[in-house]
Amino acid sequence: MKNFILLLTAFLFASGITYSQSVKDLKKEREAIAKMSKSALNDKATKAARKEAKQLKKSGWTTVPGALPIEKQLDKSYLMQYEYDENMLPKYIMGEAMSIGSNYDAAKMQALELAKQNLAGQIQTEVTALIENTVANEQLSQEQAESVTRSIMASKNFISQSIGRTITVMEVYRTLSNKNKEVLIRIAYNSDMAMKAAKKAVKEDLEKRGDDLHNKLDELLGW
Repeated sequence: MKNFILLLTAFLFASGITYSQSVKDLKKEREAIAKMSKSALNDKATKAARKEAKQLKKSGWTTVPGALPIEKQLDKSYLMQYEYDENMLPKYIMGEAMSIGSNYDAAKMQALELAKQNLAGQIQTEVTALIENTVANEQLSQEQAESVTRSIMASKNFISQSIGRTITVMEVYRTLSNKNKEVLIRIAYNSDMAMKAAKKAVKEDLEKRGDDLHNKLDELLGW
């Protein structure tokens, strides 16, 4: 199970940001994906989807009656992850969570809420990378960037609460030995809307702390 979770996480965030990954490397990776043809992207997504679907099925995961097969759900998930805008930012930010409950509906509701928290964490990471880029371009000092980053880290709950309608791209479950249901949810959220929520949260926190950096962010980043 541990190896499966590690594999699942690796696939989910293969095109996402990690703190250890430099902004330059990330941009290079995303530009390479953006240059791929539609058919090549489809092949890339399908290959990854089939591999992950095999792991999921082997671990007992299935879909509710009437839902798309796991492979089709994963196809959609990967294709959405490979979409970037002209600034090489993801068009969609993905969040994922699992939850266990005595019945399917209870486990699903909890998983959705946890997925939103996970999504808020991804938004925080994207905004942090944006701030790191301004430091790299010498538009913000390291001290100023640290102040903004503190505001980003303090805003996770606000960001989570500000998230509007999400797209459920994956919903699978399995029945455990004690008959409880474990539900796995993967959701997507429009990046533009996500960044607006994050920017608002950061600006409000800076203003609350009496930090006039919010004016500089307006000037540099159009916040």
